Amino acid sequence: MKHEYNITGMTCTGCISSVKQKLSAVPGIMEAEISLTAPQAAITMNKHIPTAVLQEALGNGKYTITDAQTTMPSAVDTETKKDSYYPIFLIFGYIAGITLLIQLAGGGFHLMHWMGHFMAGFFIVFSFFKMLRLQAFADGYRTYDIVARAIPGYAYVYPFIELALGISYIMDLAPLATNIATLVIMGVSTIGVVQSLAKKKAIRCACLGTIIDLPLSKVTLFEDLLMVVMSAIMLVLAL
Repeated sequence: MKHEYNITGMTCTGCISSVKQKLSAVPGIMEAEISLTAPQAAITMNKHIPTAVLQEALGNGKYTITDAQTTMPSAVDTETKKDSYYPIFLIFGYIAGITLLIQLAGGGFHLMHWMGHFMAGFFIVFSFFKMLRLQAFADGYRTYDIVARAIPGYAYVYPFIELALGISYIMDLAPLATNIATLVIMGVSTIGVVQSLAKKKAIRCACLGTIIDLPLSKVTLFEDLLMVVMSAIMLVLAL
């Protein structure tokens, strides 16, 4: 018999290998197919094995395994999902607050300057988190980004592209080219997010690398669309 399971906590090929090894060692399991996309595990067994036994094999730390057929999340799961968005809201709040203070320190509010500083902060901070574990980020990003799936090396370059955009915004370097690049890059990124959300895939968002566990959701879509809208507004105002 073959059963499908969801596994949270996996971020890279090393995780896949570790989980596969642990599950394959469970008596009764004939084959364990593991991937980063949901359902993350397809397990062939010669007898029914309770999920609790599989969880015991994985340990009670990094990985959590649940039956893929479970559709009604518990109150604890719902609360955990809400809490997982807290870091990204906090980061957005800090960036927005600091950039507004910069405007006030300059004697007034200028929309173009504020958006430029906000986007600089966004790209620099987010690239920082991605570079902390570049390999893990690349593995996660390829699960939903259309360019990274077609060109695997793009996933490794992407954090450096974000850093370059952040530096360009903060130094006001080639604003026309910078805004066009942002519009195209974030617009393409949005396509992959929309496709994954439409398929209701349970994928980990790689926007903050793998240091912070964040599910791919409408929050991810909002991030990308915000950069698209801001770059489009800046292009229009510059004309």
